[in-house]
Amino acid sequence: MSDTHAQSVAFVRTKEIAAKAPPVTDSGAVKWVRDNLFSGPFNTIMTILGIIIVAYLLSGLIPWIVNGTWEGDNIQECRAILAGNGGGCFAVIADRWPQLLFGFQYPDYLRWRPTLAFLLLFLAVPPALFIMFLPRWTLIATVVYPFIAYYLIWGGTILSPLVAALALAGGYLVFHRVERRGFVQGLGAGVVAAILIVWIGGFIASAGSNVLALETVESRAMGGFMLNMILGVVCVSLSIPLGILLALGRQSSLPIVKGFCVVFIEFVRGVPLITLLFVANVVLAYFLPPNANFDLIIRVIIMITMFSSAYIAEVIRGGLAALPKGQYEAGDSLGLDYAQNMRLIILPQAMKISIPGIVNVAVGLFKDTTLVSVISMFDLVGMIRGPILSSTQWTGVYWELWAAACVLFFTVCYGISQYSQWLERQLRTDHR
Repeated sequence: MSDTHAQSVAFVRTKEIAAKAPPVTDSGAVKWVRDNLFSGPFNTIMTILGIIIVAYLLSGLIPWIVNGTWEGDNIQECRAILAGNGGGCFAVIADRWPQLLFGFQYPDYLRWRPTLAFLLLFLAVPPALFIMFLPRWTLIATVVYPFIAYYLIWGGTILSPLVAALALAGGYLVFHRVERRGFVQGLGAGVVAAILIVWIGGFIASAGSNVLALETVESRAMGGFMLNMILGVVCVSLSIPLGILLALGRQSSLPIVKGFCVVFIEFVRGVPLITLLFVANVVLAYFLPPNANFDLIIRVIIMITMFSSAYIAEVIRGGLAALPKGQYEAGDSLGLDYAQNMRLIILPQAMKISIPGIVNVAVGLFKDTTLVSVISMFDLVGMIRGPILSSTQWTGVYWELWAAACVLFFTVCYGISQYSQWLERQLRTDHR
């Protein structure tokens, strides 16, 4: 009886069964390939077609790169070394890389200065881009860098960038003190203070023109990829704050401010950038006093900044419109004025929404800096189309030079895109 009862009692396991690995077809790379590349008849056909196209392109590209040569002083020597094996003549890059990077007029013995300015950029950018991980005092490097870079690239006395830095600091301090009475009053007082400092400092700088002076390099000597970097970094840095002001001005209740911002944005967005560059190069000179020397790079920076700020203003206006009305009312309920409400509540949220659009404009702006080649400025594209391809040494070399230009621009644009995606993930505060 006891044996029968013991056999009727159910077995109760005291330990969990060890988990088994999922099937190979339901995990890892095999699952990803099946779900993304061969999930259906259409995707399978498109995947196979894509593989065929990529294989065909690589079958010509890889031998062209692998069989290429970096030796030779001209196209004849390069082709003699290749002996018809279908490789690329990369010797043109080895021979002309200084011109591709610095142009053909920047003095050879001074190239260390823009090189040092470029290296310092890697110290100045991280505090602004990764401020959540770095102490706030590191922003000093970001603020000081433009003046150091100008001193290194253009040269001259150190008093000129020093006066500009003092004007910026003095204007900000006055703005911070007067802002309590109102944002407009503080902004006006800050601008007046900055102008006075520049006016007084101009006399001091002219009197001490030999104080820690570097050899001056004219703006017309700037060229190559260095010119693209200068225009891209400066114009993007200036167009974002200007775009914010235009977006806020377009939503202003003041008719004059709103009307000016609307006319400015719509006019600039309706005109091609190349037209504005021609205006900067030719037409603007007719509105200047006789014998006035208004630097061409400054004129181009102004026009490109105006162009990109109009597009950024519309991107930010979309971010402002996406916020619910309750966010504006929240600031009013806390007793914040307009400037405080925008700075502390509205703009941080609107900027987070606007990140993809701002990055899109920034990438497009950096690529559009190549348009300055049409007004006889020898940037990277201008150097390739002009002095290099027109030389008898390298007549007939095209693909190698344009491939080098693509690599340089892709590296910068891809870095900007990857940073924006990382920033979006860092700022994603919704529930997921």
